[in-house]
Amino acid sequence: MKTTAWRVQFCLTLRRLLPFALLLGGLAHADPPSVPDTLQQRIAACTTCHGVHGEGTQHGDLFPRLAGKPVAYLELQLQNFQRGLRKYAPMEYTVRQLSPAYMHEIAEYFAAQQVPYQSSAVPDIAPSVLQRGQQLVTSGDPSRKVPACEACHGKQLTGTPPSVPGLVGLPYDYISAQLGSWRTGTRASKAPDCMSEIANRLAPSDITAVAAWLASQSVPADVHPQAANAITPPLQCGVLDSQGGGL
Repeated sequence: MKTTAWRVQFCLTLRRLLPFALLLGGLAHADPPSVPDTLQQRIAACTTCHGVHGEGTQHGDLFPRLAGKPVAYLELQLQNFQRGLRKYAPMEYTVRQLSPAYMHEIAEYFAAQQVPYQSSAVPDIAPSVLQRGQQLVTSGDPSRKVPACEACHGKQLTGTPPSVPGLVGLPYDYISAQLGSWRTGTRASKAPDCMSEIANRLAPSDITAVAAWLASQSVPADVHPQAANAITPPLQCGVLDSQGGGL
């Protein structure tokens, strides 16, 4: 079933990129066109799926929001796709030949974008499940050695610099899928990969609970990442991931 979903997503992405491929094929034997060398032109492969400002999509073919996420986080995700630590064939192909400077430029562009968050649907979840999700997000579960999401992503869940992203405003399906990817190894980061450890300590029902509770929260007026000194306890490796983890 996972393989089928991946193939559908892959085909949808290829369909989006097909017009560009046909255009390039038709011009193969013609004089090279004069294309403006602007950043917007050079990131067309990104904006085709993620939106002009990296606002992402919420319905149908789900592409995550890039706008406003920390520069270091976005840059690390591009590097992880390039290194094969994060798996998604269209992204792996897109970033394969990008230089470190180019990836940093892309990350800076999307991090600077400020666009409204879109509302997303939340499945009909029992109150007890939402309560469990709130517990995990705000207090964690010491019996499973699971820290609170707030401890790394901030009290407002808007992320912390330099590289921890916000969780508010993310769709239920995306949160659930990413936690699942950490568990299956289709998403990873450089060692120490604490998010992988944490995700594997969660029960499948916990993933549903966390994703549902987070997706049901209102986005605060200020979605900028919190200062690191606002986090209690301090970020520490082995318990929390300060190396660019998160969703």
